[in-house]
Amino acid sequence: MFHPERIEERQEPLERCPALVLNADYTPLSYYPLSLWNWQTAIKSVFLDRVAVVAEYDRLISSPTMEMKLPSVIALRDYVKPTTYPAFTRFNLFLRDRFECQYCGSKEDLTFDHVIPRRYGGRTTWENVCAACSPCNLAKGGRTPQEAHMTLSPLPRKPTTHELQANGRAFPHRHCHESWRDFLYWDVTLER
Repeated sequence: MFHPERIEERQEPLERCPALVLNADYTPLSYYPLSLWNWQTAIKSVFLDRVAVVAEYDRLISSPTMEMKLPSVIALRDYVKPTTYPAFTRFNLFLRDRFECQYCGSKEDLTFDHVIPRRYGGRTTWENVCAACSPCNLAKGGRTPQEAHMTLSPLPRKPTTHELQANGRAFPHRHCHESWRDFLYWDVTLER
Protein backbone atom coordinates (compact mmCIF):
# COMPACT_ATOMS: atom_id res chain seq x y z
CA MET A 1 0.00 0.00 0.00
CA PHE A 2 1.26 3.51 -0.82
CA HIS A 3 2.07 5.70 2.18
CA PRO A 4 3.30 9.15 1.11
CA GLU A 5 4.15 10.14 4.68
CA ARG A 6 6.61 7.23 4.94
CA ILE A 7 8.32 8.21 1.70
CA GLU A 8 8.56 11.82 2.92
CA GLU A 9 10.27 10.67 6.15
CA ARG A 10 13.10 9.06 4.19
CA GLN A 11 13.94 12.18 2.17
CA GLU A 12 16.69 14.53 3.20
CA PRO A 13 15.47 17.81 4.68
CA LEU A 14 15.64 20.61 2.11
CA GLU A 15 18.31 22.34 4.21
CA ARG A 16 20.59 19.40 3.43
CA CYS A 17 20.15 19.79 -0.33
CA PRO A 18 22.39 22.71 -1.34
CA ALA A 19 23.37 23.40 -4.94
CA LEU A 20 27.01 23.36 -6.02
CA VAL A 21 27.64 26.66 -7.82
CA LEU A 22 29.89 26.60 -10.87
CA ASN A 23 31.28 29.53 -12.78
CA ALA A 24 30.29 29.88 -16.45
CA ASP A 25 33.35 27.75 -17.33
CA TYR A 26 31.92 24.90 -15.20
CA THR A 27 34.56 25.09 -12.48
CA PRO A 28 33.50 25.69 -8.86
CA LEU A 29 33.54 29.32 -7.75
CA SER A 30 35.59 28.11 -4.78
CA TYR A 31 36.70 24.78 -3.40
CA TYR A 32 37.25 25.67 0.22
CA PRO A 33 34.87 26.79 1.39
CA LEU A 34 32.95 25.00 -1.31
CA SER A 35 30.69 27.31 -3.32
CA LEU A 36 27.22 26.20 -2.25
CA TRP A 37 23.87 27.96 -2.32
CA ASN A 38 20.88 26.93 -0.28
CA TRP A 39 17.96 25.49 -2.21
CA GLN A 40 15.91 28.71 -2.05
CA THR A 41 18.68 30.83 -3.60
CA ALA A 42 19.28 28.19 -6.28
CA ILE A 43 15.58 28.05 -7.24
CA LYS A 44 15.31 31.84 -7.29
CA SER A 45 18.37 32.06 -9.58
CA VAL A 46 16.88 29.46 -11.93
CA PHE A 47 13.67 31.47 -12.25
CA LEU A 48 15.60 34.71 -12.78
CA ASP A 49 17.58 32.91 -15.53
CA ARG A 50 20.92 33.73 -13.87
CA VAL A 51 22.02 30.08 -13.82
CA ALA A 52 21.70 26.92 -15.86
CA VAL A 53 20.72 23.70 -14.11
CA VAL A 54 23.45 21.12 -14.71
CA ALA A 55 22.29 18.29 -12.41
CA GLU A 56 19.35 17.63 -10.13
CA TYR A 57 18.52 15.78 -6.94
CA ASP A 58 15.94 12.98 -7.04
CA ARG A 59 13.67 15.32 -5.14
CA LEU A 60 10.65 17.18 -6.38
CA ILE A 61 9.53 20.51 -5.03
CA SER A 62 6.21 21.97 -5.92
CA SER A 63 4.05 25.05 -5.73
CA PRO A 64 0.32 25.21 -6.41
CA THR A 65 1.01 25.76 -10.13
CA MET A 66 4.17 23.78 -10.93
CA GLU A 67 6.57 21.03 -9.96
CA MET A 68 10.31 20.71 -10.59
CA LYS A 69 13.34 18.71 -9.50
CA LEU A 70 15.60 20.39 -6.99
CA PRO A 71 18.90 21.54 -8.62
CA SER A 72 22.08 19.94 -7.24
CA VAL A 73 24.57 21.62 -9.61
CA ILE A 74 24.06 25.01 -11.23
CA ALA A 75 26.32 27.09 -13.48
CA LEU A 76 26.33 30.87 -13.66
CA ARG A 77 25.33 32.25 -17.05
CA ASP A 78 27.88 35.10 -16.74
CA TYR A 79 31.52 34.39 -15.98
CA VAL A 80 32.82 35.82 -12.69
CA LYS A 81 36.53 36.58 -12.91
CA PRO A 82 38.27 35.28 -9.78
CA THR A 83 40.43 37.73 -7.87
CA THR A 84 44.16 37.28 -8.32
CA TYR A 85 44.94 37.51 -4.63
CA PRO A 86 42.65 36.40 -1.80
CA ALA A 87 41.70 38.54 1.18
CA PHE A 88 44.04 38.34 4.16
CA THR A 89 41.84 36.52 6.69
CA ARG A 90 42.52 34.03 9.46
CA PHE A 91 40.74 31.30 7.46
CA ASN A 92 42.73 32.00 4.28
CA LEU A 93 45.95 32.09 6.30
CA PHE A 94 45.19 28.64 7.76
CA LEU A 95 44.25 27.37 4.31
CA ARG A 96 47.53 28.68 2.85
CA ASP A 97 49.39 26.81 5.62
CA ARG A 98 47.21 23.71 5.16
CA PHE A 99 45.79 23.96 8.66
CA GLU A 100 49.06 22.96 10.32
CA CYS A 101 51.66 24.61 12.51
CA GLN A 102 54.52 25.90 10.40
CA TYR A 103 56.99 25.08 13.18
CA CYS A 104 56.07 21.53 14.24
CA GLY A 105 53.35 20.36 11.83
CA SER A 106 50.64 19.94 14.48
CA LYS A 107 47.04 20.37 13.36
CA GLU A 108 45.73 20.98 16.89
CA ASP A 109 44.96 24.24 18.70
CA LEU A 110 46.01 26.53 15.84
CA THR A 111 46.57 30.24 16.21
CA PHE A 112 48.73 32.59 14.19
CA ASP A 113 52.23 33.90 14.82
CA HIS A 114 54.07 37.03 13.74
CA VAL A 115 57.41 35.73 12.40
CA ILE A 116 59.06 39.09 13.10
CA PRO A 117 57.38 40.07 16.37
CA ARG A 118 55.31 43.22 16.45
CA ARG A 119 57.62 44.65 19.10
CA TYR A 120 60.39 44.53 16.46
CA GLY A 121 58.16 46.30 13.96
CA GLY A 122 56.71 43.12 12.39
CA ARG A 123 53.49 43.79 10.54
CA THR A 124 50.33 41.72 10.19
CA THR A 125 50.78 40.74 6.53
CA TRP A 126 50.86 37.57 4.45
CA GLU A 127 54.67 37.72 4.46
CA ASN A 128 55.01 37.97 8.25
CA VAL A 129 52.23 35.80 9.69
CA CYS A 130 51.97 32.02 9.75
CA ALA A 131 49.82 29.33 11.37
CA ALA A 132 51.25 28.08 14.66
CA CYS A 133 49.96 25.78 17.36
CA SER A 134 49.58 27.33 20.80
CA PRO A 135 52.57 25.45 22.32
CA CYS A 136 54.92 26.64 19.54
CA ASN A 137 53.53 30.16 19.68
CA LEU A 138 54.09 30.27 23.45
CA ALA A 139 57.58 28.77 23.14
CA LYS A 140 58.55 31.33 20.50
CA GLY A 141 57.08 34.21 22.49
CA GLY A 142 58.11 37.68 21.33
CA ARG A 143 61.27 36.44 19.62
CA THR A 144 62.20 35.71 16.02
CA PRO A 145 62.40 32.04 15.01
CA GLN A 146 66.21 32.30 15.03
CA GLU A 147 66.25 33.74 18.57
CA ALA A 148 63.90 30.97 19.73
CA HIS A 149 65.94 28.29 17.89
CA MET A 150 62.85 27.23 15.92
CA THR A 151 62.70 26.27 12.26
CA LEU A 152 60.04 27.87 10.10
CA SER A 153 59.31 26.14 6.85
CA PRO A 154 58.37 27.42 4.37
CA LEU A 155 58.72 31.18 4.73
CA PRO A 156 55.31 32.87 4.66
CA ARG A 157 54.30 34.59 1.44
CA LYS A 158 51.25 36.04 -0.23
CA PRO A 159 49.37 33.22 -2.01
CA THR A 160 47.36 33.52 -5.20
CA THR A 161 43.69 32.61 -5.26
CA HIS A 162 44.64 29.66 -7.49
CA GLU A 163 47.08 28.36 -4.84
CA LEU A 164 44.44 28.60 -2.11
CA GLN A 165 41.93 26.78 -4.29
CA ALA A 166 44.50 24.03 -4.94
CA ASN A 167 45.06 23.71 -1.18
CA GLY A 168 41.31 23.61 -0.64
CA ARG A 169 40.94 20.56 -2.89
CA ALA A 170 42.97 18.61 -0.33
CA PHE A 171 40.18 19.05 2.23
CA PRO A 172 37.11 17.17 1.04
CA HIS A 173 33.75 18.68 1.87
CA ARG A 174 31.80 16.68 4.46
CA HIS A 175 28.64 16.70 2.36
CA CYS A 176 29.41 15.79 -1.22
CA HIS A 177 26.51 14.74 -3.41
CA GLU A 178 27.39 12.24 -6.14
CA SER A 179 26.33 14.72 -8.84
CA TRP A 180 29.10 17.10 -7.71
CA ARG A 181 32.01 14.70 -8.19
CA ASP A 182 32.52 15.35 -11.90
CA PHE A 183 32.98 19.05 -11.17
CA LEU A 184 35.08 18.83 -8.01
CA TYR A 185 37.59 16.17 -8.95
CA TRP A 186 38.11 16.70 -12.70
CA ASP A 187 41.84 17.34 -12.27
CA VAL A 188 42.78 14.38 -10.07
CA THR A 189 44.83 11.49 -11.42
CA LEU A 190 42.62 8.70 -12.71
CA GLU A 191 43.12 5.12 -11.55
CA ARG A 192 44.63 2.76 -14.08
